[in-house]
Amino acid sequence: MLFSSTTFLFGFLSLVLLCYYVVPRFLKNAVLLVFSLVFYAWGEPVYVFLMLGSIVVAYITGLLCDREKYKSKLPLVSMIFAIVWNMGLLLFFKYTNFFITNANALLDLKITPLDLTLPIGISFYSFQTLSYVIDVYRGEVKAQRNFLDLATYVTLFPQLIAGPIVRYKTIEEQLGSRKESLEQFARGVKRFAVGLGKKVILANNIGALFEQISGTAQEELSVASVWLGIIAYTFQIYFDFSGYSDMAIGLGKMFGFDFLENFNYPYISDSITEFWRRWHISLSSWFRDYVYIPLGGNRKGKVRQCVNIMIVWALTGFWHGANWNFMLWGVYFGVILLCEKLFLLKALGRLPRVIRHIYALLLIVIGWGIFAFEDTDRLIQNLKNMFGAGGLPLWGGKYDLFWFANNAILLVILVIASLPLFRWLGTKLAARLPAVYGIVIEPLCTAALLIVSLAYLASGSFNPFLYFRF
Repeated sequence: MLFSSTTFLFGFLSLVLLCYYVVPRFLKNAVLLVFSLVFYAWGEPVYVFLMLGSIVVAYITGLLCDREKYKSKLPLVSMIFAIVWNMGLLLFFKYTNFFITNANALLDLKITPLDLTLPIGISFYSFQTLSYVIDVYRGEVKAQRNFLDLATYVTLFPQLIAGPIVRYKTIEEQLGSRKESLEQFARGVKRFAVGLGKKVILANNIGALFEQISGTAQEELSVASVWLGIIAYTFQIYFDFSGYSDMAIGLGKMFGFDFLENFNYPYISDSITEFWRRWHISLSSWFRDYVYIPLGGNRKGKVRQCVNIMIVWALTGFWHGANWNFMLWGVYFGVILLCEKLFLLKALGRLPRVIRHIYALLLIVIGWGIFAFEDTDRLIQNLKNMFGAGGLPLWGGKYDLFWFANNAILLVILVIASLPLFRWLGTKLAARLPAVYGIVIEPLCTAALLIVSLAYLASGSFNPFLYFRF
């Protein structure tokens, strides 16, 4: 069930909000748990039991990881079991076919792929339950003794299928003592409307352009149109994923939760280092805290630091999917980050900001050119086309003029929406005209976004969600 669907908006969400605000305080987590399980089971009911199994494992191992209570090796063994369980499930469901297919190709084996359906959200809830157990072992949080509260944390539907990766310590107190308010609910509706607008109005429309260009025959393309296609994908994946994160954060506020931000205008970055501080923040910080720092971080010399960076980025690519393009994408950014860490950032610092910004955007777009194509042959051909080695003219493809002219206004809107311009403008208006902004401008803009978004949904237009596959 997509957040950007009429079924969710007019059916599921309306019902869960009604039940949540009708029941007494002690039943609110139970309501969220039941509806979250229904939400997950909507698409694949069988895998609900897999998620429940992960919750049981997290609950038991979390209790046994308390090093203040158990002075033996039991906490360490429990944490290791939780790691093996979560990583084992992730590897089995997400990567088994990848390993079998590559083993067959390399060793000429005849192993039949299992063709397993990937459980939706497994990459996110596996990381959440794992971080919970590790944090208990480290002594950063207390083990949750209320199974209902822990299950609510793991299954919480706003962030279940696409993040952000919400760590237990972020909402530990909110699980038991949050207080909802009309003001917070209104902020949640506003944030949800912004996310829905990003997804339905911006991401879906520019995504349709990428689908058109990537589906066009090679002989009808040009270098310019290929770049236009990848730029379209660059905008699509940002507004798609950040829009979904906005909707998740907004939904959380409607139920009294405050989730951390997941995006911070990443396309204004002037280095790749800055880009990854602004893009998918919850994932980057997760790998930093649970992989990079435990490996030694930057504490064991330059060589070890470089190795740690490459391990983290190989794993980051692998986390996104069981295809070589994701591995290549992770290594690509790992190498760039390594270069920036060692010498490139100092050199970039001496250049004008506009040059640094062009440098960062160029590398980001090339990165999405790798990320977009899971088929290796298509990936190679697209990279050749981008850099003039595919035999295409620079300009003059069959649809070039139509694509550029038809999407010029949309591209301008996307550029403006990628900047913190509206946030700055809202802050200025709120400071100078607080009453007018709070009572008139903000509610009208929120209502307009919702109305236009719903109009797009009612038309049944192109409405994919890219991060479902991860």
